[in-house]
Amino acid sequence: MAEAQARSWVLHVDLDQFIAAVEVLRRPELAGLPVVVGGRGDPTERGVVATASYEARAFGVGSGMPLRTAARACPEAVFLPADHQAYDAASAQVMDTLRSFDVPVEVLGWDEAFLAVRTDDPEAFAQDVRAAVLETTRLHCSVGIGDNKLQAKIATDFGKPRGVFTITTETWFEQMGERPTEALWGIGRKTANKLADLGIHTVAELAVTPAQVLANRFGPTMGPWYRRLGRGVDSSPVDATPYVARGHGRETTFQQNQSDWGVVADAVRELAAQVTQDIRAEGRAAVRVGMKLRYAPFETRTRSLTLPGPTSEEADIAAAALELLTRFDQSRAVRLVGVRAEMQPPVAAGG
Repeated sequence: MAEAQARSWVLHVDLDQFIAAVEVLRRPELAGLPVVVGGRGDPTERGVVATASYEARAFGVGSGMPLRTAARACPEAVFLPADHQAYDAASAQVMDTLRSFDVPVEVLGWDEAFLAVRTDDPEAFAQDVRAAVLETTRLHCSVGIGDNKLQAKIATDFGKPRGVFTITTETWFEQMGERPTEALWGIGRKTANKLADLGIHTVAELAVTPAQVLANRFGPTMGPWYRRLGRGVDSSPVDATPYVARGHGRETTFQQNQSDWGVVADAVRELAAQVTQDIRAEGRAAVRVGMKLRYAPFETRTRSLTLPGPTSEEADIAAAALELLTRFDQSRAVRLVGVRAEMQPPVAAGG
C-alpha cells in the first residue's frame, strides 16, 4: 500500500462545556451534577444562562435561556455566577498549549480555535492535541478535521463530546447533504426560513440552486456565498494574527423594570466608569461611545456617537453616554442598559 503523503488540513478545537468544566475543576464535588452558570448565580434574579453542563442540558437548559426558565426546567441544578477572570485564565492556558504545536492558531473565542496543520495523519494529530490540552489544563475538548474551516467547524459537532471527526470535500454530501440548511456554519434560523421560502430545505438543495436565484433574494455577495456554503467551500485562511478588541462594553440588568430614569442615569455613569477602566488597561483611547437599552418586556434599541477626539477620560465617556441616554424614549420602563466604548486601533510595533 502506498505511503500516505503529508497534506494541508484545518483542525477546529472546541472545549467541551468550557465554562461549566472550569467551574467543576474549581469545585470537584460538582462533577456529574447539573451545573448552570450565568448572571450572579441566583435563578430568582434576572439573567441568562452563559453555559450549562451536559447534565443540565439533558433537561433542556441551554445558553441564552433566562435563569428563571432554567430553574423551572431543572430544579436540582447548581447555579453559579459567571467568573470572567477565571475563564480568561483557563482560555489563555489552552491557547498556549495549542501554540506549542508550532502551527498557525486562529483564536475564535474563549473556547475554540482553528489550527492549520500539514500532516499525513490528521486524526493522530488531533488526538495529540486533545491529550496535550487535557494534560496541561485538565479540560476536555473535541476536534473537527476538514479541508477548510467550514468543514472542520461543522465536523466538531459530530465529534462532541471528547471526540474527533473528519469531514472532507469527498465526504461532504454524504455527511451533510440531507441535513437542514441551518446546520451550516453561517446560516441561522432567519436565513434558513428565507431559503425554505424558495423551496430550499437541505444542504444538497442549496448546493445545486443557481447562484443567480440566490443573488436575487440575498444580494450579489451573500447569495453566491450561501451556495458555496452548501457545497462545503471555504477559502478563508487560518489567521494567526492575535485578536485585538475593537472595544469594551459593560451592561446591567435591573432586577425590577426601572421607570425612574434618574436610577438609569446612575447606572450609566457606573457602566461608563467600568468601561473607562477597561480601555485604560489596554492603554488605548475611545473614539466612539455606544449604548444599548432594553425596554420591558424585551425590546432592544441602540444608539452611538463619535467623540470629538480620542479620549480615555471617564468624564468624557460618561458625558457621551448620558447624551445618548437622552435620545431614548424616557416614558417607558427599562429592563437593561449597556455602555460600550470603541477604541482606536493599537499602534503597530515600530510604528
